[in-house]
Amino acid sequence: MDPPVVSVVVPTRGRAAYLEVTLDSLLEQRAGIAHEILVVDDGDGGATADAVRARPPVRYVRHGARRGLNAARNTGLREAVAPLIAFVDDDVRVPPGWLGALVAGAALHPEADAFGGPIRASFEGRPPRGCGREDPPITTLDLGERDREVDFVWGANFAVRRTAIKPVGPFDEGIVQPHGDEEEWLERLRAAGGRVVYLAAAGLDHRRTAADARLRPLARAAYARGRGARASDRRRGREPSLAGELRVLAGCGWHTVRRGCPQGLIMGAHSAGRVMEALRPR
Repeated sequence: MDPPVVSVVVPTRGRAAYLEVTLDSLLEQRAGIAHEILVVDDGDGGATADAVRARPPVRYVRHGARRGLNAARNTGLREAVAPLIAFVDDDVRVPPGWLGALVAGAALHPEADAFGGPIRASFEGRPPRGCGREDPPITTLDLGERDREVDFVWGANFAVRRTAIKPVGPFDEGIVQPHGDEEEWLERLRAAGGRVVYLAAAGLDHRRTAADARLRPLARAAYARGRGARASDRRRGREPSLAGELRVLAGCGWHTVRRGCPQGLIMGAHSAGRVMEALRPR
């Protein structure tokens, strides 16, 4: 067999049903490009291990205990063998042309050290109604229809050249809350003179099942992201005042009531997470 051109790393923990869809979509790539798929299990095996064993081409590495997303990414970096290493989340569906678009984009931009692509929200049930003034209630990215150099891309659809790792170092395993984990590494990359390119053709879908598209789970996830976002701002010395955070929270409440917008509750949960993190003793 030809050596892989790209290693696709899927960090995961305790979401076997989501992971199965992700892996099946990765196994259906049509580009004819030599590649490997590596699952890094940041949990205790079980159903996750079973999902991988049912798909023999996929490699499996298990931490055995929770160490965090960036630790799983670093394990992927150590285990991967290709010169281009792509990371996708365990709750995405990758279209058949994604791998080809990623590899073609990396070849088209030899000056770039890291890449990302569009992330589209995909709800398999009806999410809470919005009023059109809010962003989708899960992570998305749309920077246009053309490739462009950017400051950041998001870790759900993210690739790095192996040559960029040594001068920049691994991902920071001290970041354990769900925000800013890949951003911190990209900041170091750009500070070292590295370049990040958005590949408009290399998009994928960020999924939520019908059960997870309801108000309660979306609000719970938004609250956790809010806490992580505030912690990320604190690390950078950019956190707004508590008074500012409270004004935003009040604005979310006004939006929910004035617009009759249930998604305002999700926005409010994110803001409440930020407020709670601001109140946490340092």
